[in-house]
Amino acid sequence: MSDMSSSQARAEVWARLSQSWDLIVVGGGITGAGILREATRAGLKALLIEQKDIAWGTSSRSSKLVHGGLRYLAQGHVLLTYHAVRERERLIREGPGLVDRLDFMLASYTGDRPSIWIFGVGLLAYDLLAGCWDHEYHGAKAFGEQVPQLDRHGLAGGFRYHDAQTDDSRLVLRVMREAVDAGGTVLTYAPATELILEGGQAVGVRVKDMAGSGQVAECRARAVINATGVWADRLRQQVKAPPRMRPLRGSHLIFSAERLPVKEAFTLQHPIDHRVMFVFPWEEMTVVGTTDLDHDLPLDEEPSISAQEVAYLMAAVEARFPTMRITLEDIISSYSGVRPVVNSGKADPSKETRDHVVWSEDGLITVTGGKLTTFRLIARDALKVAGQRLPGFKMPKQNLPLLNRMETTGSGWGSLPEGERRRLAGKYGADALKLIQAAQPGELERIPGCNVLWAELRWAARSEWVVHLDDLLLRRVRLGLLVPAGGQAFLPRIRAICQAELGWDDARWQREEGEYLERWRKHYSVPEASLIPDWRVMLAQSQAIWRPRAPELAAGAVSTASSAQASARAGD
Repeated sequence: MSDMSSSQARAEVWARLSQSWDLIVVGGGITGAGILREATRAGLKALLIEQKDIAWGTSSRSSKLVHGGLRYLAQGHVLLTYHAVRERERLIREGPGLVDRLDFMLASYTGDRPSIWIFGVGLLAYDLLAGCWDHEYHGAKAFGEQVPQLDRHGLAGGFRYHDAQTDDSRLVLRVMREAVDAGGTVLTYAPATELILEGGQAVGVRVKDMAGSGQVAECRARAVINATGVWADRLRQQVKAPPRMRPLRGSHLIFSAERLPVKEAFTLQHPIDHRVMFVFPWEEMTVVGTTDLDHDLPLDEEPSISAQEVAYLMAAVEARFPTMRITLEDIISSYSGVRPVVNSGKADPSKETRDHVVWSEDGLITVTGGKLTTFRLIARDALKVAGQRLPGFKMPKQNLPLLNRMETTGSGWGSLPEGERRRLAGKYGADALKLIQAAQPGELERIPGCNVLWAELRWAARSEWVVHLDDLLLRRVRLGLLVPAGGQAFLPRIRAICQAELGWDDARWQREEGEYLERWRKHYSVPEASLIPDWRVMLAQSQAIWRPRAPELAAGAVSTASSAQASARAGD
Protein backbone atom coordinates (compact mmCIF):
# COMPACT_ATOMS: atom_id res chain seq x y z
CA MET A 1 0.00 0.00 0.00
CA SER A 2 1.67 3.22 -1.10
CA ASP A 3 -0.48 5.66 0.87
CA MET A 4 -1.21 5.17 4.56
CA SER A 5 -1.87 8.73 5.62
CA SER A 6 -5.65 8.21 5.88
CA SER A 7 -7.66 6.07 8.25
CA GLN A 8 -9.08 4.22 5.25
CA ALA A 9 -5.59 3.20 4.11
CA ARG A 10 -4.62 2.02 7.59
CA ALA A 11 -7.85 0.03 7.82
CA GLU A 12 -7.00 -1.71 4.56
CA VAL A 13 -3.61 -2.78 5.92
CA TRP A 14 -5.11 -3.91 9.21
CA ALA A 15 -7.58 -6.09 7.32
CA ARG A 16 -4.65 -7.96 5.77
CA LEU A 17 -2.52 -8.44 8.89
CA SER A 18 -3.96 -11.85 9.75
CA GLN A 19 -2.89 -13.40 6.46
CA SER A 20 0.22 -15.56 6.34
CA TRP A 21 3.49 -13.70 5.70
CA ASP A 22 6.87 -14.96 4.62
CA LEU A 23 8.65 -12.35 6.69
CA ILE A 24 7.77 -9.87 9.43
CA VAL A 25 10.27 -7.07 10.07
CA VAL A 26 9.89 -5.24 13.38
CA GLY A 27 11.45 -1.77 13.24
CA GLY A 28 11.09 1.12 10.80
CA GLY A 29 14.59 2.59 10.80
CA ILE A 30 17.21 2.27 8.08
CA THR A 31 17.96 -1.37 8.92
CA GLY A 32 14.31 -2.40 8.74
CA ALA A 33 13.84 -0.43 5.53
CA GLY A 34 16.88 -2.13 3.99
CA ILE A 35 15.63 -5.57 4.97
CA LEU A 36 12.20 -4.88 3.49
CA ARG A 37 13.80 -3.67 0.25
CA GLU A 38 15.97 -6.77 -0.10
CA ALA A 39 13.05 -9.03 0.86
CA THR A 40 10.88 -7.61 -1.92
CA ARG A 41 13.73 -8.17 -4.38
CA ALA A 42 13.69 -11.82 -3.30
CA GLY A 43 9.96 -12.05 -3.99
CA LEU A 44 9.00 -12.46 -0.35
CA LYS A 45 5.61 -11.47 1.05
CA ALA A 46 6.97 -9.10 3.66
CA LEU A 47 5.41 -6.88 6.34
CA LEU A 48 7.22 -4.15 8.28
CA ILE A 49 5.73 -2.76 11.48
CA GLU A 50 7.01 0.25 13.41
CA GLN A 51 6.03 1.29 16.94
CA LYS A 52 6.08 5.01 16.13
CA ASP A 53 6.93 6.89 12.94
CA ILE A 54 9.29 5.81 10.19
CA ALA A 55 12.85 6.72 11.22
CA TRP A 56 11.55 8.03 14.57
CA GLY A 57 14.53 6.65 16.45
CA THR A 58 18.22 6.70 15.63
CA SER A 59 17.69 6.84 11.87
CA SER A 60 16.48 10.46 11.88
CA ARG A 61 18.94 11.60 14.56
CA SER A 62 22.32 10.52 13.19
CA SER A 63 25.22 12.79 12.29
CA LYS A 64 23.89 12.79 8.68
CA LEU A 65 27.25 11.48 7.48
CA VAL A 66 27.74 8.62 5.05
CA HIS A 67 31.34 7.82 5.88
CA GLY A 68 33.90 5.10 6.15
CA GLY A 69 34.63 5.75 9.80
CA LEU A 70 38.16 7.12 9.90
CA ARG A 71 38.28 6.83 13.68
CA TYR A 72 37.12 3.19 13.48
CA LEU A 73 40.10 2.50 11.25
CA ALA A 74 42.34 4.02 13.92
CA GLN A 75 40.78 1.56 16.39
CA GLY A 76 41.73 -1.36 14.15
CA HIS A 77 38.32 -2.05 12.59
CA VAL A 78 39.72 -2.49 9.09
CA LEU A 79 36.97 -4.70 7.68
CA LEU A 80 34.24 -2.37 8.96
CA THR A 81 35.97 0.58 7.33
CA TYR A 82 36.52 -1.32 4.06
CA HIS A 83 32.83 -2.14 3.72
CA ALA A 84 31.83 1.37 4.75
CA VAL A 85 34.00 3.22 2.21
CA ARG A 86 32.82 0.89 -0.57
CA GLU A 87 29.16 1.41 0.34
CA ARG A 88 29.77 5.14 0.62
CA GLU A 89 31.00 5.29 -2.96
CA ARG A 90 28.05 3.22 -4.14
CA LEU A 91 25.55 5.50 -2.42
CA ILE A 92 27.20 8.60 -3.91
CA ARG A 93 26.87 7.08 -7.39
CA GLU A 94 23.29 5.88 -7.01
CA GLY A 95 21.72 8.58 -4.85
CA PRO A 96 22.73 12.01 -6.19
CA GLY A 97 20.72 14.69 -4.42
CA LEU A 98 20.19 12.37 -1.47
CA VAL A 99 23.73 11.19 -0.77
CA ASP A 100 26.35 13.67 -1.90
CA ARG A 101 30.11 13.86 -1.68
CA LEU A 102 31.38 16.23 1.01
CA ASP A 103 34.93 17.55 1.32
CA PHE A 104 36.44 17.37 4.80
CA MET A 105 39.22 19.44 6.31
CA LEU A 106 41.00 17.51 9.06
CA ALA A 107 42.66 20.12 11.26
CA SER A 108 45.46 19.31 13.67
CA TYR A 109 46.63 21.49 16.56
CA THR A 110 49.68 21.33 18.77
CA GLY A 111 48.97 18.88 21.56
CA ASP A 112 46.35 16.89 19.65
CA ARG A 113 46.42 13.16 20.37
CA PRO A 114 47.05 11.30 18.12
CA SER A 115 49.22 13.54 16.00
CA ILE A 116 48.46 14.65 12.45
CA TRP A 117 50.84 12.01 11.04
CA ILE A 118 48.86 9.18 12.59
CA PHE A 119 45.81 10.53 10.78
CA GLY A 120 47.89 10.72 7.61
CA VAL A 121 48.64 7.01 7.80
CA GLY A 122 44.94 6.40 8.44
CA LEU A 123 43.92 8.44 5.42
CA LEU A 124 46.36 6.53 3.24
CA ALA A 125 44.73 3.29 4.32
CA TYR A 126 41.30 4.92 3.96
CA ASP A 127 41.91 5.71 0.30
CA LEU A 128 43.46 2.31 -0.41
CA LEU A 129 40.36 0.61 0.98
CA ALA A 130 38.13 2.86 -1.14
CA GLY A 131 40.17 2.14 -4.26
CA CYS A 132 41.03 5.80 -4.90
CA TRP A 133 43.57 8.46 -3.96
CA ASP A 134 41.75 11.48 -2.64
CA HIS A 135 43.53 13.17 0.22
CA GLU A 136 46.25 15.78 0.43
CA TYR A 137 48.28 17.37 3.20
CA HIS A 138 48.66 21.11 3.77
CA GLY A 139 51.04 22.80 6.20
CA ALA A 140 49.79 25.24 8.81
CA LYS A 141 50.07 28.32 6.59
CA ALA A 142 48.40 26.79 3.51
CA PHE A 143 45.73 25.06 5.59
CA GLY A 144 44.90 28.27 7.43
CA GLU A 145 44.59 30.20 4.18
CA GLN A 146 42.06 27.69 2.85
CA VAL A 147 39.89 27.93 5.98
CA PRO A 148 40.30 31.49 7.29
CA GLN A 149 37.45 31.13 9.80
CA LEU A 150 39.41 28.45 11.69
CA ASP A 151 41.58 29.46 14.64
CA ARG A 152 45.24 29.53 13.58
CA HIS A 153 46.76 29.63 17.06
CA GLY A 154 48.58 26.32 17.51
CA LEU A 155 47.43 25.05 14.09
CA ALA A 156 49.90 22.39 12.93
CA GLY A 157 48.41 21.74 9.49
CA GLY A 158 45.84 19.36 8.17
CA PHE A 159 44.48 17.11 5.44
CA ARG A 160 41.73 17.46 2.89
CA TYR A 161 39.78 14.25 2.14
CA HIS A 162 36.19 13.29 1.33
CA ASP A 163 33.25 11.39 2.73
CA ALA A 164 29.56 12.05 2.09
CA GLN A 165 26.37 13.22 3.77
CA THR A 166 22.64 12.59 3.54
CA ASP A 167 19.27 13.50 4.95
CA ASP A 168 18.98 10.35 7.05
CA SER A 169 15.19 10.21 7.45
CA ARG A 170 14.69 10.89 3.72
CA LEU A 171 17.07 8.02 2.96
CA VAL A 172 14.90 5.71 5.08
CA LEU A 173 11.75 7.03 3.40
CA ARG A 174 13.10 6.52 -0.09
CA VAL A 175 14.31 2.97 0.55
CA MET A 176 11.00 2.10 2.19
CA ARG A 177 8.85 3.70 -0.54
CA GLU A 178 10.73 1.75 -3.18
CA ALA A 179 10.20 -1.44 -1.16
CA VAL A 180 6.47 -0.75 -0.96
CA ASP A 181 6.31 -0.03 -4.68
CA ALA A 182 7.90 -3.46 -5.18
CA GLY A 183 5.23 -5.20 -3.09
CA GLY A 184 6.18 -4.70 0.55
CA THR A 185 3.72 -3.62 3.23
CA VAL A 186 4.39 -1.02 5.94
CA LEU A 187 2.38 -0.06 9.01
CA THR A 188 3.45 2.66 11.45
CA TYR A 189 2.29 3.37 15.00
CA ALA A 190 1.83 -0.36 15.38
CA PRO A 191 4.18 -1.74 18.07
CA ALA A 192 4.86 -5.45 18.41
CA THR A 193 3.60 -5.85 21.95
CA GLU A 194 4.33 -9.58 22.23
CA LEU A 195 5.96 -12.42 20.36
CA ILE A 196 3.78 -15.36 19.37
CA LEU A 197 5.63 -18.48 20.52
CA GLU A 198 4.76 -22.02 19.49
CA GLY A 199 6.89 -24.97 20.48
CA GLY A 200 9.37 -22.53 21.97
CA GLN A 201 9.84 -20.79 18.60
CA ALA A 202 8.83 -17.29 17.49
CA VAL A 203 6.21 -17.59 14.75
CA GLY A 204 4.77 -14.08 14.75
CA VAL A 205 3.89 -11.00 16.77
CA ARG A 206 0.86 -9.36 18.32
CA VAL A 207 0.47 -5.82 17.02
CA LYS A 208 -1.42 -2.92 18.60
CA ASP A 209 -2.92 0.00 16.66
CA MET A 210 -1.64 3.15 18.40
CA ALA A 211 -3.04 5.56 15.79
CA GLY A 212 -6.66 4.46 15.83
CA SER A 213 -8.85 2.05 17.73
CA GLY A 214 -6.20 0.42 19.89
CA GLN A 215 -7.16 -2.96 18.45
CA VAL A 216 -4.70 -5.86 18.60
CA ALA A 217 -4.00 -8.19 15.70
CA GLU A 218 -1.94 -11.37 15.36
CA CYS A 219 0.59 -11.51 12.53
CA ARG A 220 2.28 -14.79 11.67
CA ALA A 221 5.24 -15.46 9.43
CA ARG A 222 7.81 -18.10 8.64
CA ALA A 223 10.54 -15.72 9.81
CA VAL A 224 10.55 -12.77 12.22
CA ILE A 225 13.38 -10.21 12.21
CA ASN A 226 13.86 -7.90 15.18
CA ALA A 227 15.39 -4.73 13.71
CA THR A 228 14.44 -2.40 16.54
CA GLY A 229 17.89 -0.95 17.23
CA VAL A 230 18.29 0.20 20.82
CA TRP A 231 15.01 -1.56 21.68
CA ALA A 232 16.33 -4.95 20.53
CA ASP A 233 16.49 -6.47 24.02
CA ARG A 234 12.73 -6.00 24.53
CA LEU A 235 11.77 -8.73 22.10
CA ARG A 236 14.85 -10.77 22.92
CA GLN A 237 13.87 -11.03 26.57
CA GLN A 238 10.69 -12.84 25.50
CA VAL A 239 12.85 -15.72 24.27
CA LYS A 240 14.86 -15.46 27.51
CA ALA A 241 17.94 -14.01 25.81
CA PRO A 242 20.27 -11.95 28.02
CA PRO A 243 20.41 -8.16 27.50
CA ARG A 244 23.23 -7.06 25.21
CA MET A 245 22.58 -3.43 24.28
CA ARG A 246 24.41 -0.33 25.48
CA PRO A 247 22.43 2.74 24.39
CA LEU A 248 24.74 5.69 23.72
CA ARG A 249 23.47 9.23 23.17
CA GLY A 250 24.90 11.56 20.56
CA SER A 251 23.72 15.18 20.48
CA HIS A 252 24.12 17.96 17.92
CA LEU A 253 23.61 21.71 17.58
CA ILE A 254 22.39 23.40 14.40
CA PHE A 255 23.34 26.98 13.48
CA SER A 256 22.46 29.15 10.52
CA ALA A 257 25.12 29.19 7.80
CA GLU A 258 25.22 32.98 8.07
CA ARG A 259 26.41 32.86 11.68
CA LEU A 260 28.71 29.83 11.34
CA PRO A 261 29.64 29.62 7.66
CA VAL A 262 31.47 26.47 6.52
CA LYS A 263 31.69 25.31 2.91
CA GLU A 264 33.48 22.07 3.79
CA ALA A 265 33.14 19.79 6.75
CA PHE A 266 35.72 20.03 9.52
CA THR A 267 37.07 17.02 11.38
CA LEU A 268 38.44 18.28 14.68
CA GLN A 269 39.71 16.94 17.95
CA HIS A 270 37.77 18.48 20.80
CA PRO A 271 40.13 20.86 22.62
CA ILE A 272 39.29 19.38 26.01
CA ASP A 273 39.15 15.59 25.68
CA HIS A 274 40.52 15.06 22.13
CA ARG A 275 37.47 13.16 20.90
CA VAL A 276 36.96 13.43 17.15
CA MET A 277 33.98 15.60 16.25
CA PHE A 278 32.59 17.36 13.18
CA VAL A 279 31.41 20.79 12.06
CA PHE A 280 29.74 20.55 8.66
CA PRO A 281 27.23 22.12 6.26
CA TRP A 282 23.86 20.34 6.02
CA GLU A 283 20.68 21.48 4.28
CA GLU A 284 22.23 24.96 3.98
CA MET A 285 22.75 25.10 7.75
CA THR A 286 25.76 24.19 9.93
CA VAL A 287 25.77 21.19 12.29
CA VAL A 288 28.13 20.69 15.23
CA GLY A 289 28.43 17.26 16.83
CA THR A 290 28.60 14.86 18.39
CA THR A 291 28.75 13.73 21.99
CA ASP A 292 29.01 10.10 23.08
CA LEU A 293 27.39 9.30 26.42
CA ASP A 294 25.72 6.37 28.08
CA HIS A 295 21.99 7.02 27.83
CA ASP A 296 20.30 5.85 31.01
CA LEU A 297 16.87 7.44 30.47
CA PRO A 298 13.82 5.42 29.35
CA LEU A 299 14.12 4.57 25.66
CA ASP A 300 10.50 5.50 24.92
CA GLU A 301 11.16 9.01 26.18
CA GLU A 302 12.36 11.18 23.31
CA PRO A 303 16.06 11.99 23.85
CA SER A 304 17.17 15.58 24.38
CA ILE A 305 20.44 17.42 24.55
CA SER A 306 21.57 18.12 28.11
CA ALA A 307 22.89 21.45 29.38
CA GLN A 308 26.32 19.84 29.80
CA GLU A 309 26.34 18.60 26.21
CA VAL A 310 25.47 22.08 24.96
CA ALA A 311 28.47 23.46 26.86
CA TYR A 312 30.73 20.70 25.52
CA LEU A 313 29.80 21.46 21.89
CA MET A 314 29.93 25.22 22.40
CA ALA A 315 33.44 24.82 23.85
CA ALA A 316 34.59 23.28 20.57
CA VAL A 317 33.01 26.10 18.55
CA GLU A 318 34.52 28.73 20.84
CA ALA A 319 38.00 27.20 20.62
CA ARG A 320 38.13 26.51 16.90
CA PHE A 321 36.04 29.39 15.49
CA PRO A 322 36.76 32.24 17.94
CA THR A 323 36.28 35.09 15.47
CA MET A 324 32.69 34.01 14.83
CA ARG A 325 31.75 34.97 18.41
CA ILE A 326 29.01 32.33 18.52
CA THR A 327 26.53 32.53 21.40
CA LEU A 328 23.61 30.44 22.61
CA GLU A 329 21.26 32.82 20.80
CA ASP A 330 22.73 31.63 17.49
CA ILE A 331 21.51 28.06 17.98
CA ILE A 332 18.59 27.30 15.65
CA SER A 333 17.82 23.85 17.05
CA SER A 334 19.32 20.71 18.55
CA TYR A 335 18.70 17.02 18.24
CA SER A 336 19.79 13.89 20.08
CA GLY A 337 19.85 10.27 19.01
CA VAL A 338 20.52 7.03 20.83
CA ARG A 339 22.94 4.68 19.09
CA PRO A 340 22.28 0.92 19.17
CA VAL A 341 25.68 -0.27 20.34
CA VAL A 342 26.37 -3.81 21.50
CA ASN A 343 27.88 -3.77 24.97
CA SER A 344 31.39 -5.21 25.24
CA GLY A 345 32.14 -3.65 28.61
CA LYS A 346 34.46 -0.86 27.46
CA ALA A 347 34.87 1.91 30.06
CA ASP A 348 34.93 4.57 27.33
CA PRO A 349 31.69 4.60 25.30
CA SER A 350 33.57 5.88 22.23
CA LYS A 351 35.67 2.70 22.14
CA GLU A 352 32.73 0.34 21.77
CA THR A 353 32.67 -1.26 18.33
CA ARG A 354 30.12 0.07 15.84
CA ASP A 355 29.97 -3.21 13.91
CA HIS A 356 26.63 -5.00 13.58
CA VAL A 357 25.59 -8.40 14.88
CA VAL A 358 22.92 -10.95 13.91
CA TRP A 359 21.57 -13.36 16.51
CA SER A 360 19.12 -16.23 15.96
CA GLU A 361 17.43 -17.14 19.24
CA ASP A 362 14.47 -19.53 19.34
CA GLY A 363 13.22 -18.40 15.94
CA LEU A 364 13.68 -14.69 16.62
CA ILE A 365 16.35 -13.17 14.38
CA THR A 366 17.81 -9.98 15.83
CA VAL A 367 20.01 -7.59 13.90
CA THR A 368 21.42 -4.53 15.62
CA GLY A 369 24.44 -2.26 15.80
CA GLY A 370 26.23 -1.10 12.69
CA LYS A 371 26.37 2.16 10.77
CA LEU A 372 23.97 4.04 8.55
CA THR A 373 26.45 3.75 5.67
CA THR A 374 26.43 -0.05 5.59
CA PHE A 375 22.69 -0.58 5.97
CA ARG A 376 22.43 -2.65 2.78
CA LEU A 377 25.09 -5.12 3.94
CA ILE A 378 23.49 -5.32 7.38
CA ALA A 379 20.10 -6.03 5.79
CA ARG A 380 21.54 -8.77 3.60
CA ASP A 381 23.25 -10.43 6.57
CA ALA A 382 19.95 -10.52 8.47
CA LEU A 383 18.07 -11.82 5.45
CA LYS A 384 20.59 -14.63 4.94
CA VAL A 385 19.84 -15.91 8.43
CA ALA A 386 16.08 -15.51 7.91
CA GLY A 387 16.39 -17.42 4.64
CA GLN A 388 17.24 -20.55 6.61
CA ARG A 389 13.59 -20.58 7.70
CA LEU A 390 12.23 -19.96 4.19
CA PRO A 391 12.22 -23.06 1.94
CA GLY A 392 13.43 -22.27 -1.57
CA PHE A 393 14.68 -18.82 -0.61
CA LYS A 394 17.39 -17.27 -2.78
CA MET A 395 19.29 -14.13 -1.88
CA PRO A 396 18.89 -11.22 -4.31
CA LYS A 397 21.93 -10.54 -6.48
CA GLN A 398 24.63 -8.50 -4.81
CA ASN A 399 25.04 -6.06 -7.70
CA LEU A 400 21.45 -4.84 -7.96
CA PRO A 401 21.12 -1.03 -7.66
CA LEU A 402 20.54 0.05 -4.10
CA LEU A 403 18.29 2.93 -5.23
CA ASN A 404 16.16 3.15 -8.35
CA ARG A 405 17.61 5.46 -10.98
CA MET A 406 15.93 8.86 -11.45
CA GLU A 407 16.28 11.19 -14.43
CA THR A 408 16.06 14.96 -13.99
CA THR A 409 15.32 15.84 -17.60
CA GLY A 410 12.00 16.13 -19.41
CA SER A 411 9.01 18.41 -19.48
CA GLY A 412 7.57 17.18 -16.19
CA TRP A 413 10.14 19.17 -14.25
CA GLY A 414 8.86 22.49 -15.55
CA SER A 415 11.16 25.45 -14.99
CA LEU A 416 12.79 24.19 -11.81
CA PRO A 417 16.56 24.77 -11.84
CA GLU A 418 18.81 21.73 -12.16
CA GLY A 419 19.97 21.90 -8.55
CA GLU A 420 16.37 21.76 -7.30
CA ARG A 421 15.55 18.89 -9.66
CA ARG A 422 18.53 16.96 -8.38
CA ARG A 423 17.56 17.51 -4.75
CA LEU A 424 13.94 16.48 -5.28
CA ALA A 425 14.88 13.44 -7.38
CA GLY A 426 17.28 12.32 -4.68
CA LYS A 427 14.95 12.78 -1.76
CA TYR A 428 11.71 11.58 -3.36
CA GLY A 429 12.81 9.21 -6.11
CA ALA A 430 9.95 8.28 -8.43
CA ASP A 431 7.59 10.48 -6.39
CA ALA A 432 9.44 13.69 -7.30
CA LEU A 433 7.44 14.34 -10.48
CA LYS A 434 4.18 13.55 -8.66
CA LEU A 435 5.15 16.08 -6.01
CA ILE A 436 5.65 18.76 -8.66
CA GLN A 437 2.36 17.93 -10.34
CA ALA A 438 0.51 18.16 -7.02
CA ALA A 439 1.90 21.63 -6.27
CA GLN A 440 -0.55 24.52 -6.12
CA PRO A 441 0.36 28.05 -7.34
CA GLY A 442 3.30 29.46 -5.37
CA GLU A 443 4.15 26.12 -3.73
CA LEU A 444 7.28 25.48 -5.80
CA GLU A 445 8.89 28.40 -3.96
CA ARG A 446 11.18 27.90 -0.98
CA ILE A 447 10.02 28.41 2.57
CA PRO A 448 11.93 31.48 3.83
CA GLY A 449 15.15 30.63 5.64
CA CYS A 450 15.58 27.08 4.39
CA ASN A 451 15.75 24.95 1.24
CA VAL A 452 12.33 23.26 1.61
CA LEU A 453 9.58 23.91 -0.96
CA TRP A 454 6.02 24.49 0.21
CA ALA A 455 4.99 21.69 -2.18
CA GLU A 456 6.99 19.19 -0.17
CA LEU A 457 4.64 19.74 2.76
CA ARG A 458 1.60 19.01 0.61
CA TRP A 459 3.09 15.86 -0.86
CA ALA A 460 4.25 14.50 2.47
CA ALA A 461 0.86 15.15 4.09
CA ARG A 462 -0.91 13.45 1.20
CA SER A 463 1.30 10.44 0.54
CA GLU A 464 4.03 9.79 3.11
CA TRP A 465 2.36 8.05 6.06
CA VAL A 466 2.01 11.15 8.26
CA VAL A 467 0.07 10.38 11.43
CA HIS A 468 1.13 13.30 13.63
CA LEU A 469 2.37 16.82 12.90
CA ASP A 470 5.85 16.05 14.20
CA ASP A 471 6.11 13.26 11.58
CA LEU A 472 5.66 15.95 8.94
CA LEU A 473 7.82 18.75 10.35
CA LEU A 474 10.65 16.80 11.97
CA ARG A 475 11.16 13.80 9.68
CA ARG A 476 9.53 14.43 6.27
CA VAL A 477 10.67 18.00 5.52
CA ARG A 478 13.00 18.68 8.53
CA LEU A 479 11.49 22.14 8.94
CA GLY A 480 11.60 21.79 12.72
CA LEU A 481 15.40 21.57 12.57
CA LEU A 482 16.02 24.24 9.95
CA VAL A 483 14.12 27.35 11.02
CA PRO A 484 13.79 29.14 14.37
CA ALA A 485 11.23 27.99 16.94
CA GLY A 486 10.50 24.84 14.97
CA GLY A 487 8.74 26.82 12.22
CA GLN A 488 6.06 28.24 14.51
CA ALA A 489 5.76 31.39 12.38
CA PHE A 490 4.85 29.28 9.34
CA LEU A 491 2.17 27.15 10.98
CA PRO A 492 -0.79 29.15 9.60
CA ARG A 493 0.30 28.55 6.00
CA ILE A 494 1.30 24.96 6.75
CA ARG A 495 -2.21 24.45 8.08
CA ALA A 496 -3.73 25.94 4.93
CA ILE A 497 -1.72 23.53 2.79
CA CYS A 498 -1.86 20.37 4.87
CA GLN A 499 -5.00 20.20 6.99
CA ALA A 500 -7.30 19.01 4.22
CA GLU A 501 -4.64 16.62 2.89
CA LEU A 502 -4.40 15.04 6.34
CA GLY A 503 -8.16 14.94 6.84
CA TRP A 504 -7.98 16.59 10.27
CA ASP A 505 -10.77 18.73 11.69
CA ASP A 506 -9.99 22.02 13.47
CA ALA A 507 -9.85 20.44 16.91
CA ARG A 508 -7.41 17.77 15.73
CA TRP A 509 -5.16 20.35 14.06
CA GLN A 510 -5.07 22.56 17.16
CA ARG A 511 -4.23 19.59 19.34
CA GLU A 512 -1.48 18.42 16.99
CA GLU A 513 -0.04 21.92 16.76
CA GLY A 514 0.13 22.31 20.53
CA GLU A 515 1.72 18.89 20.99
CA TYR A 516 4.27 19.58 18.26
CA LEU A 517 5.37 22.91 19.69
CA GLU A 518 5.68 21.42 23.16
CA ARG A 519 7.72 18.52 21.75
CA TRP A 520 10.00 20.93 19.90
CA ARG A 521 10.61 23.07 22.98
CA LYS A 522 11.38 20.04 25.12
CA HIS A 523 13.49 17.96 22.74
CA TYR A 524 14.76 20.11 19.84
CA SER A 525 15.70 23.44 21.39
CA VAL A 526 18.30 23.86 24.17
CA PRO A 527 17.96 24.09 27.96
CA GLU A 528 17.65 27.48 29.62
CA ALA A 529 20.87 29.47 29.47
CA SER A 530 21.09 29.59 33.26
CA LEU A 531 21.46 25.79 33.34
CA ILE A 532 24.29 25.60 30.81
CA PRO A 533 27.81 25.53 32.29
CA ASP A 534 30.24 28.23 31.21
CA TRP A 535 32.21 26.58 28.42
CA ARG A 536 34.84 29.31 28.57
CA VAL A 537 35.69 28.22 32.11
CA MET A 538 35.83 24.64 30.85
CA LEU A 539 38.34 25.63 28.18
CA ALA A 540 40.45 27.70 30.55
CA GLN A 541 40.78 24.92 33.12
CA SER A 542 40.82 21.85 30.88
CA GLN A 543 44.56 21.57 30.31
CA ALA A 544 45.27 21.63 34.04
CA ILE A 545 42.78 18.93 35.00
CA TRP A 546 42.43 16.73 31.92
CA ARG A 547 42.61 13.05 32.90
CA PRO A 548 42.68 10.60 29.98
CA ARG A 549 41.60 7.73 32.22
CA ALA A 550 38.26 9.37 33.03
CA PRO A 551 36.36 9.34 29.72
CA GLU A 552 33.02 9.40 31.49
CA LEU A 553 33.69 13.05 32.28
CA ALA A 554 34.48 14.00 28.70
CA ALA A 555 30.98 14.80 27.47
CA GLY A 556 29.87 16.73 30.49
CA ALA A 557 29.02 14.58 33.49
CA VAL A 558 28.97 17.51 35.90
CA SER A 559 28.10 17.97 39.50
CA THR A 560 26.10 21.02 40.52
CA ALA A 561 27.99 21.47 43.78
CA SER A 562 30.17 24.30 42.55
CA SER A 563 29.31 26.20 39.39
CA ALA A 564 32.82 27.06 38.22
CA GLN A 565 34.35 23.73 39.23
CA ALA A 566 31.43 21.78 37.76
CA SER A 567 31.73 23.66 34.51
CA ALA A 568 35.38 22.71 34.25
CA ARG A 569 34.75 19.05 35.04
CA ALA A 570 31.99 18.93 32.41
CA GLY A 571 34.57 19.00 29.64
CA ASP A 572 37.21 16.95 31.42
